[in-house]
Amino acid sequence: MKAVFAFASVLFCGFTLLESAAPPRFTKYFVAAESYESAGVMDVDGNGTLDIVSGDFWYENEAPKQGGDKPTFRKRHLIGHQKREDQYYDDFSTIPFDVNADGRIDVITGGWWSGTLRWLENVNKGDWPVHDIANVGNVETTRVWDVDGDGQPELCPNNPGKSLKYLKYQPAEKNFRVVDVNPTQGHGLGFGDVNGDGRGDFIVSEGWLEAGGPKENPTWTLHKEFALGTASVPIIVTDVNGDKRADLIVGQGHGYGLHWYEQGGQNGQPRTGGAGSTWTKHVIDEKNSQYHVMEWADITGDGKPELITGKRFRAHNDNDPGSNDPVGLYYFTFNGKTFDKHIISYGPAGEAKGTGIYFALADLRNTGRKDIVVAGKDGLYVFWNEQ
Repeated sequence: MKAVFAFASVLFCGFTLLESAAPPRFTKYFVAAESYESAGVMDVDGNGTLDIVSGDFWYENEAPKQGGDKPTFRKRHLIGHQKREDQYYDDFSTIPFDVNADGRIDVITGGWWSGTLRWLENVNKGDWPVHDIANVGNVETTRVWDVDGDGQPELCPNNPGKSLKYLKYQPAEKNFRVVDVNPTQGHGLGFGDVNGDGRGDFIVSEGWLEAGGPKENPTWTLHKEFALGTASVPIIVTDVNGDKRADLIVGQGHGYGLHWYEQGGQNGQPRTGGAGSTWTKHVIDEKNSQYHVMEWADITGDGKPELITGKRFRAHNDNDPGSNDPVGLYYFTFNGKTFDKHIISYGPAGEAKGTGIYFALADLRNTGRKDIVVAGKDGLYVFWNEQ
């Protein structure tokens, strides 16, 4: 198989907007005026270069005809016909995964209206055959995490109002088995080791689900220690401040706000068991809305991860708070006390770029730096990392 793939207190600490005379770190490159909300990166044709897949097309990583170091991605190939529902396509993730183990990377997606996860089979020419994986309920979007710690990724769909489950790949059958976790879940989903026991836990909008029992047949205990609202996908689990306790980074997918939740110990002591921590809410940014998607990765080359996120463009077709505000794409760095905000793109829709529901970070030019590939109702773009 091949896979790429209740608060003790509230502290409003805010962000600092940095200004610098240095040239922009990223340059924006237009790829296509499509309105799919998901884009992924993978070597579609097996030639050793990374291509872009978004919606019904894959975009070939071609060397520029006039010289230079940036591929053009102008040559695109039709691979399917995603169903359109009003102003959306039923296509809310682009997960590279060689499902049939033929050496060619396939794509896993799913959408709100069909309620079905499916995979598109990578073939040499023509439409990619579509195969259903499982009906899981309305799919907000899907992520992959190694839930059982065996080194292989599991599919983890966010299905608001439906049961929480993950899907484990079965190599012999070349399909997926559904594993139930919790009877319900809300908007937003994350995964990581909350209590420091070495096992990953699920984070949902109303609390976190502690992993227990045998890894091959786990049990899950819900701890209602916080309420996160219409949270992002993903909710990031990481030790923000270096105190050796996992914290949470949460965006509001359909309203204003981007925050991190600092985990305190049980009665002031380091966490040693399941429930009982305190969570202190800190502001990162409350001036922008629709922080629906984010990644935690090193894009500056300093060896430390940054928070990459932005405003999803027209998430609910102009029906969310702040929908008509300027769009933007940003990265945030933690200075030991607060997050500093750095603008990658910001301004009116049509001039600047917002996010969709699933974006990708990848080194498209072999520079050792991660570029950003981001789709949305406002088009498909690459932001070249020029650091």
